[in-house]
Amino acid sequence: MSIAVSPDESALPPDADRRYLLAVDLLGGALNRLAAGYEANPAEREDLLQEIHLQLWRSLSGFDGRCSLRSWVYRVAHNVAADHVGRAMRRPTVSLELADLDDTTASVHAHEEDLLDRITLTQLYALLYRLGPIDRQVMLLYLEGESAAVTAEVCGLSPGAVATRIHRLKAMLGQMLKEGVTP
Repeated sequence: MSIAVSPDESALPPDADRRYLLAVDLLGGALNRLAAGYEANPAEREDLLQEIHLQLWRSLSGFDGRCSLRSWVYRVAHNVAADHVGRAMRRPTVSLELADLDDTTASVHAHEEDLLDRITLTQLYALLYRLGPIDRQVMLLYLEGESAAVTAEVCGLSPGAVATRIHRLKAMLGQMLKEGVTP
């Protein structure tokens, strides 16, 4: 079943199931990337994504339109992800693996550009995992192309504070990538 996506979020259907389908149509890819930004382990990432979808579906019955659907979805997703990180920190430490690069090195010549993109993305995610929860949330929303106003609404910061954080974090992450800092 496909729902026509209206750019006007005030035209949302009143039914929570339809809202959920609309939210997934609008932001499904962003939720996948958000989960990857919070969880390095593929199996754990899938669990996190399922939990995000479950909590999003549950929460939409309480959505009253005081904020945009986009802000609501991001807020729920980031809260679930932050809880996930908190639970993970209480578990015994597991080493961070960088996306099975050994399996892909055999085909470097055939897929060199793809591999370089994957390595860069893996490095970026590894650096994002080092950030605190608020900084990670701000950077993930920035990478999704969200405005400072939307990010501020989701994170509970002012737009100016968001812009300042983004500037500081971009400089810090750029320097870490330049220096080859790894997890």
